[in-house]
Amino acid sequence: MLRKLDHRYMGGAVYDWLETTYHFSFADYYNEANINFGVLRVLNDDIIAPHTGFETHPHKDMEIITYVIEGELTHKDSMGNVGVLKRGQMQYMSAGTGITHSEYNNTDIPLRLLQIWIVPDKRGHQPTYGEYHFDWEARHNQWLHMVSDIHEDAPITINQDVNIYTILLDEGNIADINVAFGRQAYLMQIEGFSTVNEIALKEKDALEIIEDNIHIEALIRHTLLLSICQNPLILICKKAKASAFAF
Repeated sequence: MLRKLDHRYMGGAVYDWLETTYHFSFADYYNEANINFGVLRVLNDDIIAPHTGFETHPHKDMEIITYVIEGELTHKDSMGNVGVLKRGQMQYMSAGTGITHSEYNNTDIPLRLLQIWIVPDKRGHQPTYGEYHFDWEARHNQWLHMVSDIHEDAPITINQDVNIYTILLDEGNIADINVAFGRQAYLMQIEGFSTVNEIALKEKDALEIIEDNIHIEALIRHTLLLSICQNPLILICKKAKASAFAF
């Protein structure tokens, strides 16, 4: 089963320093029918104005991943970590028992990033932080495995049965995914245009995939797809629903 989510009908907000699209209920946007997709609780597509950002704020009991699409992100947290990430790079934070951090765009150009929150396998983990500077070409016309659970071997591991992959397809190139029985996946068109089983996806659109085989074809160069799923198999997910947590 496939269900397209058109970004034009998603939630969002516009401030003088931030323009954001909410894939799921967040902040002042609430849709009872769209709280989460399995353990995927938040996927926000943020554009942060130059020399602004998120002031220091707390998190608890959530696995938080930030993926930089354009620009440069500066991170600081209460554990003493300071990091700078650029296009195609990723940071991850297990908020666990509690952490505070800030995220800033200290440059002269807009910063676009994805904020991804995943419900952990349990409460009370020890807070951790890390980042990974992936080789951009490693996702060129092939799936790049970026995130898995702590029992698997992706470069980034978190406290939940989740895998994240990206791919950059040249125009006319294809990629296939088999989401087997009892599995599910969430796919986002970050840049460019593509068709998935003849369903047209534009930039910022998404697709829920449950127990289906899909065939992706890029229509223009620089199509980048982010897929999130449960269970340590390539884009193959345990079919599940998570309760709505308030963290």
